[in-house]
Amino acid sequence: MDRDRAWLAPTIFLVGSAVAGGNAVAVRFSNRELDPMWGATLRFSLAALVMIVAMLVLKQRVPRGRALVGAALYGLFSFGGGFALAFYALVELEAGFGQILLSVVPLATLLLAAAQRQEKATVAGLVGALVAISGVGVMSGFSLDGDIPVLAIAAALGAAVCFAQGSIVVRHFPHVHPVSLNAVGMVVGATFLAVLTVVFGNDLTLPAEKATIVALVYMVFIGSGLTFTLYVVLLGLWSASRANYTFVLIPVFTVAISAWLLDERINAAFIVGGVLVVAGVYIGALRQAGG
Repeated sequence: MDRDRAWLAPTIFLVGSAVAGGNAVAVRFSNRELDPMWGATLRFSLAALVMIVAMLVLKQRVPRGRALVGAALYGLFSFGGGFALAFYALVELEAGFGQILLSVVPLATLLLAAAQRQEKATVAGLVGALVAISGVGVMSGFSLDGDIPVLAIAAALGAAVCFAQGSIVVRHFPHVHPVSLNAVGMVVGATFLAVLTVVFGNDLTLPAEKATIVALVYMVFIGSGLTFTLYVVLLGLWSASRANYTFVLIPVFTVAISAWLLDERINAAFIVGGVLVVAGVYIGALRQAGG
């Protein structure tokens, strides 16, 4: 049975990375019309409703006790802190470069998981992360022009740490069905983002431009509902640090989509860096026999 299902985790990993690749591009479209915290709040409020409906259809219950605490913390880190910082960063950063900075997630996860005694740091994991990040460094050479937006870069790196901790939290608490976990997490995350929306005085306008509406629909159904359901399933099959190699594969898809929709340029640095990223992902995630 295990042998027959050996294809499952790599398939989820690749499909999840591909569909998540459009998220940063959609955020860039959203940020053109909507203030960042409000855009993030709107996205996850609607996504939470979608997941709640899915819970009802699948007859899943709201988790209780420690499982509920774990789901809430997952939402606070992943959807609240992570996306608040990511949306802010993508106001100034190009979609491709912003996603590239998030590629430090597997390395951050490896270090945080080891510090919290959830995983042991492995040579393959460390080497794979370093090779992938070196590829990201090569890729970043084509994306950053002019003055360096220090605060935006710091926000993107902060988002990476939040995403890393969110994935670790999931494995510290009792198992929750992926749909229920994301439903609770998105409610908590949307609430946190709503508070930030008020604190920062964002304009609460509804999207009117077609591009913004299309981007929002994508983020709600594909970028949130589908992507994070696949992600949580993957966390059940692989270790957190291994599953989070999706964050170094996503930029390859993001930059390609950005070049198509946003006219962000691609050159030889992207090709060379992309090869290194794929090599790092293979060494650190796909080549490993166990989770």
